[in-house]
Amino acid sequence: MELKERLEKMVLHFEELESLLSNPKIVSDPESLKKVSRQHRELMKIVNCYKEYKTVAKQLDDAKELLKDKDPTIVDMAKEELDFCEKEMERLEIELKKLLIPRDPNDEKNTIIEIRAGTGGEEAALFAADLFRMYTRYAESKGWKVEVLTSNETGLRGLKEIIFSVEGDFVYSRMKYEGGIHRVQRIPETEASGRIHTSAVTVAVLPEAEEVDVVIKPEDLRVDVFRSSGPGGQSVNTTDSAVRITHIPTGLIVTCQDEKSQHKNKTKALKVLRARLLEAELEKQNKEITDVRRSMVGSGDRSGRIRTYNFPQNRVTDHRIDLTLYKLDYVIDGDLDDLIDSLILFDQSQKLSRSI
Repeated sequence: MELKERLEKMVLHFEELESLLSNPKIVSDPESLKKVSRQHRELMKIVNCYKEYKTVAKQLDDAKELLKDKDPTIVDMAKEELDFCEKEMERLEIELKKLLIPRDPNDEKNTIIEIRAGTGGEEAALFAADLFRMYTRYAESKGWKVEVLTSNETGLRGLKEIIFSVEGDFVYSRMKYEGGIHRVQRIPETEASGRIHTSAVTVAVLPEAEEVDVVIKPEDLRVDVFRSSGPGGQSVNTTDSAVRITHIPTGLIVTCQDEKSQHKNKTKALKVLRARLLEAELEKQNKEITDVRRSMVGSGDRSGRIRTYNFPQNRVTDHRIDLTLYKLDYVIDGDLDDLIDSLILFDQSQKLSRSI
């Protein structure tokens, strides 16, 4: 299908959606209204850009006609108009191709983020806590809601592991670029000699799965309950409120012990399990294009280092796009937009070059 034909069909569909938004049956049904409104919103930018493109194309044709005029002044004006229109059409054509790049269907979803201390012992655990604070601050700046699902603390305020959800508008569309190995270079609090250590932390970003995305059969689950334990293994609860859920077909295990209520822990554990099963399903679907996905920004491939945080030089480097910023103090305090915007721009340019 030619680009023009595809765009004309989109315009017709957009007009149908506009009429549906004034339909009493749609307006009175929250789910239908949400679905139609989302489709209308997604098409609006494309349709408006295409209408602007057609307007400029008409101006271009008019300018070509004026070139035939016998008045030299009018011809000069027509040449200027022609030059302007050709540049505008080129710009709008690229913009249209950009808007037509297939969107990640998970972009609108909330996320489950898992941070785990890697190599580096206690220093890695302390940096895991720093990353959690960084993401929490970033979420606050966006008006997103953060909820801790499960955590495993160390005695020095570090985190061996923390799993939390982030809810809000298009959370996954931005946070998906954070998945990978984060490396830190700094003098640890526990280092008396003042030597710089290098530690690593892994971050996994999963789109939160709804029940319609992943169906979990009760008979496929084994649920064990036990008493919660804190740093050092001491019991922090007198009742068996901690929950361990094993998904028998896949062998996936999720443990949650942060809440005092067994029911709340089970609900949180199921949320994490559902997200992990969705990720596994998405990876299975994309098995044939694994090599392409690995080369793409934000593929979620956690096998390689994606970013280095160098505290002595106040430097942060994203290795995927070779971007270095000397504002680590701001980044670690939650100012991630420069990094994430650059990653999104690079991702879009890669997709655009492939589509062109």
